[in-house]
Amino acid sequence: MTPRKLLMFIASMTLGAAVAVPGVVSGNSEVMALSQNADNWVMWGRTYDGQRYSPLNEINKDNVGNLQVAWTFSTGVLRGHEGGPLVIGDTMWIHTPFPNKVFSINLADQSINWSYVPKQDAAATVPVMCCDTVYRGLAYADGKIFLQQADTTLVALDANTGEKLWSTVNGDPTKGSTNTNAPIVVGDKVYTGISGGEFGVRGFLAAYNINDGSLVWKAYSTGPDDEMLVDPENTMSMGKPVGKDSSLNTWKGDQWKIGGGTTWGWYTYDPELNLIYYGTGNPSTWNPVVRPGDNKWSMTLFARDADTGMAKWAYQMTPHDEWDYDGINENILADIEVNGEMRKVLVHFDRNGFGYTLDRVTGELLVAEKYDPATNWATHVDMETGRPSVVARYSTRWHGEDVNTTNVCPAALGSKDQQPAAFSPDTGLFYVPTNHVCMDYEPFYVEYVAGQPYVGATLSMFPAGRVLGDGTDNLGNFIAWDAAKGEIVWSIPEPFSVWSGALATGGGVVFYGTLEGYLVAVDANTGDELYRFKTPSGIIGNVNTWMHDGKQYIGILSGIGGWAGIGMAAGLEGDTDGLGAVGAYRGLSKHTQLGGVLTIFALPG
Repeated sequence: MTPRKLLMFIASMTLGAAVAVPGVVSGNSEVMALSQNADNWVMWGRTYDGQRYSPLNEINKDNVGNLQVAWTFSTGVLRGHEGGPLVIGDTMWIHTPFPNKVFSINLADQSINWSYVPKQDAAATVPVMCCDTVYRGLAYADGKIFLQQADTTLVALDANTGEKLWSTVNGDPTKGSTNTNAPIVVGDKVYTGISGGEFGVRGFLAAYNINDGSLVWKAYSTGPDDEMLVDPENTMSMGKPVGKDSSLNTWKGDQWKIGGGTTWGWYTYDPELNLIYYGTGNPSTWNPVVRPGDNKWSMTLFARDADTGMAKWAYQMTPHDEWDYDGINENILADIEVNGEMRKVLVHFDRNGFGYTLDRVTGELLVAEKYDPATNWATHVDMETGRPSVVARYSTRWHGEDVNTTNVCPAALGSKDQQPAAFSPDTGLFYVPTNHVCMDYEPFYVEYVAGQPYVGATLSMFPAGRVLGDGTDNLGNFIAWDAAKGEIVWSIPEPFSVWSGALATGGGVVFYGTLEGYLVAVDANTGDELYRFKTPSGIIGNVNTWMHDGKQYIGILSGIGGWAGIGMAAGLEGDTDGLGAVGAYRGLSKHTQLGGVLTIFALPG
């Protein structure tokens, strides 16, 4: 599609949506219109709610077994490929890990319209990127592609030509700041976070104007109320105002200034409520002994006004985190029946092993249950206070520095890391790629030095079966979850962690990828396997689907890496290297090798 035709297509879609979205009071009308057309995949979760559901059904559970490779595209980069492409009309935009290349591809003949290769200082940036040089995706709005580079530079590119329209700096790699998150656009603002919790970076969410890159607001995760954009009397947590200095009161001295709470995950948005939802990461350092208190508001789910950034509610899942249970995982928005009442909910599968269902309007906690039976660091979540009941045996602070706390479940990479789940309104189930991994965790003292690792713990990881004593050695499961009851409906064991994002479709099929490189399709109701195909490298990308020229396609990025694959991606060998992951995933090298390839599938004919 020519640039002129692309602009005409987008304009027609936008005009058509003006009367197609009753009740919507905010959001970007163009993005909203494009996302309502299932032929497109216009943001990381396809729609603002992050459901990763497509109503397309040409590919369905009756014929998915006939899928064939339609075409492939090599990215030319050999590190971990997370995220997935954007598709609008006849054009696809695809990204890579560092150096964060962007390609515009003409779907009519798979030719490259343009490519953009940022100029970044690898020596300054790559060494401070935790857990591989991944990047999770692009954003689109107003004829622009938004790229959040690893060196923290946020860039707006002309979607038709690849010309750089503006750029702005979001952080400082010399002090440990980097970026790996996919931005999201609401109205005239593009939202992005920051990475670097393992370097003492203080987390925040920032909103920039999409037209010139000027900063509109920035909301920190820790610190004074005014810098966090928190109103002590009107920001709620568990039904009560958070109160004055709610963060400062939970840190020792000025530790909040290097307190982590970074925001490198996914962002979702409710247009009717005009609220942005996201999670904050672990407190710095990983050694909990030196930072007494709840360490608010790390490990927290936030709901913020998209225009002003003011926090409406906050819920801290893991107060005084002792295990690196980052809270950055996606927040899926859905309307489901809970206890006999239809509720507007937010569903979050946290690294800490608990699946949370909250009222997304008020932040009320409705359900909090373990979605991996191996989870043992806490017995349950108190539904009155929202606090987990920690088991002293697995408390790394209780044992103290230089003492190894053994057999903690889940491991630091969580029962699920950033790999996003999917929700099907057809079945009412959530489909969750999970890790089934436990760890030994030994804290040690570390001094903060800007730009240097600020971890303070040695980890080793292993299959959860070793702790459960059930004779199993699988490192992952793919599960279907009932968020109203907090129950696993079915579970599929996989040899390695399921590190890809899931996709649910109107054809009754759910897709996911495996670390060995298989694209897998299963029945959405039963979990029965319907299709499996080996791609060129291990999959940590997210499965997408779209329609082009009257035909449905499935796309997946393969390219082993990420935290689980960091040993292969970065050439690490020690069992405790890669923040503990290398030993657990050593067997991956027998099943796959490095590579960066987009593989596109379709039905024959």
